[in-house]
Amino acid sequence: MSERGEVSVRPDQLNNNEGDHSAMQVGTDLDAAWNELRIGLRRDVGARMFDQWLKPLSLGEYCAHTGTVELCAATDFSANFVASQFGDRLRLAWRSAQVGVQEIRVVRSAANRAGPIAAKQSVAAAPARREASGTTPVAQVAVADEGRPVELPAREAFHLRHAFADFVVGESNRLACSAAQVMAAPAMPLFNPLYIHGGTGQGKTHLLHAIASEYRQHFPDHPIIYMSAEKFMMEFVTAMRANDSMAFKARLRAARLLLIDDIQFIAGKGSTQEEFLHTINELAGSGARIVISADRAPHYLDAVDPRILSRLAGGLVADIQPADLDLRRAILNGKRARVADAQIPDIILDFLARSIRTNIRELEGAFNKLLAYAQLTGRAVDMEFAQVMLADSVRANARRITVDEIQKACAAHYRIEPSEMRSKRRARAVARPRQVAMYLAKKMTPRSLPEIGRIFGGRDHSTVIHAVRTIEQLRQTSPEIDSDIRTLQRQLES
Repeated sequence: MSERGEVSVRPDQLNNNEGDHSAMQVGTDLDAAWNELRIGLRRDVGARMFDQWLKPLSLGEYCAHTGTVELCAATDFSANFVASQFGDRLRLAWRSAQVGVQEIRVVRSAANRAGPIAAKQSVAAAPARREASGTTPVAQVAVADEGRPVELPAREAFHLRHAFADFVVGESNRLACSAAQVMAAPAMPLFNPLYIHGGTGQGKTHLLHAIASEYRQHFPDHPIIYMSAEKFMMEFVTAMRANDSMAFKARLRAARLLLIDDIQFIAGKGSTQEEFLHTINELAGSGARIVISADRAPHYLDAVDPRILSRLAGGLVADIQPADLDLRRAILNGKRARVADAQIPDIILDFLARSIRTNIRELEGAFNKLLAYAQLTGRAVDMEFAQVMLADSVRANARRITVDEIQKACAAHYRIEPSEMRSKRRARAVARPRQVAMYLAKKMTPRSLPEIGRIFGGRDHSTVIHAVRTIEQLRQTSPEIDSDIRTLQRQLES
């Protein structure tokens, strides 16, 4: 079936009785399924956890095109916590209900949501919806209709909490953050579009929201549109089915800043790609700013029109690498500082930063989980508590680094033979790399001091202690040694 044939509830049917009945029936089915699911969830997770986190959830919008239903929580914190701790359970429960739901999204509640089936709404209702919304409207777009500008309701909203001030910068994301700030500045950037790519949970969406928020402060009257690529595709298909494609085109092409998230999801969608190409060409020609994000570099996007790839690669391509240990620690420090009475000691933050290495969103979710459980139970957050609560996350992120890997990495970095790590030579060119390797073995593996000593040529544990203390002191006084340690840690953790 073509991409236009995948929408199960046709928006153009919502204007007649048959369409109204279809939408109402789907909404009724979802409401009934949710009531049934809540009973089972309360039994599965326990009354206290259910009442605290799942009972307050309400149904939001339902997308028949993707089979995605929104569950609305009262706050961002609650939404993040429910998504990280109960997301898989909720997804499985909805799929087993067999009402057409394949995915869930847990979002902050917005009073202006139309319910499980989002129908067309009148322009006159737009101010009331924006006032009731918990987010800030972005797109206030004029469309040509008998020569008169008409304000349409905002289709997406960016989160003001995702600001540049809250984005923690490190070596892995410095270029992307700097480019994003330039794109949001009053002066016209030298590059356009900006293409940001990186793995899941590394901060791409945060930067897009921050660009929109900052740009709006400089140009409050400029139309801004932020949407996911999936949303772009859904709205395009809906407009085509409703014979309303001109309004869709006019709305997007009136934007002065267009931000599209996760562009990889238009892969293989021929007509959607064609419209996307025309849109960005038109906007670029008019001087509008374009920001795109994806999970990979442009030349790695499969089944995407080469003309789109050429356009994306013609701007600035900035990548976000996985956060290193120092950046992960800084992110956790920032979260702790923003939460009143967050009694989480430094040793626990170090444990989190070392244990969860690949996904910043998962790292923040682990922090939220500790904080929530501590507040619910009244228990102090100590190492035993953290290890029990985060056992699954730690196991999922575990990649056991071996002393042998450390020896080989240090030997390659300092350009000596790996066998020198176990030799008796005391020349400085060999002894210093060996001390660095011992230091990393102590910090990055569960091996005891005597075990490390034996692996390094049968040395005594006191030799390992001396090596660790020497390198710790040198890190304070020698920028070169400190840089070597950071580089080796990133290499070993990646």
